[in-house]
Amino acid sequence: MGWLWWIGGALALGILEMLSLDLVLAMFAGGAIAGAIAYLFGASVPVQFVVAALTSVLLLFTLRPWLLRHLRDRMPLVETNAAALVGREAVVVSTVTGEGGRVKLAGEVWSARVDAAQTIPPGTEVLVTRIDGATAVIAPVQGL
Repeated sequence: MGWLWWIGGALALGILEMLSLDLVLAMFAGGAIAGAIAYLFGASVPVQFVVAALTSVLLLFTLRPWLLRHLRDRMPLVETNAAALVGREAVVVSTVTGEGGRVKLAGEVWSARVDAAQTIPPGTEVLVTRIDGATAVIAPVQGL
């Protein structure tokens, strides 16, 4: 009956992997399956845990990077949320300096600042170079 605990653990880890989608828990599930195989070969409980742990680590450092590389080759990474705003154009709503200001970005008004010691007047088109917390760091479009 001990092998059922290992298989149950592998199934639970597989279900949790479907929620996280980062291929770490899948490697642990593979380790649990290896623990079940060790049980079927008559290994003691400490040996089963060692086999499961070593298999998990081996899968994490060999199979997971290969799988991630091939997944990213098939599907490009799509930026979402604030990261998707980098590189987009915005319009200055209130004067932006190194200390702050406001821009209209993707239909919303964001706090903004510039890295350089310059002042950007309202109505100027700017480009978002990065997002720093809840602040868009911008540069003038013609300045790039």
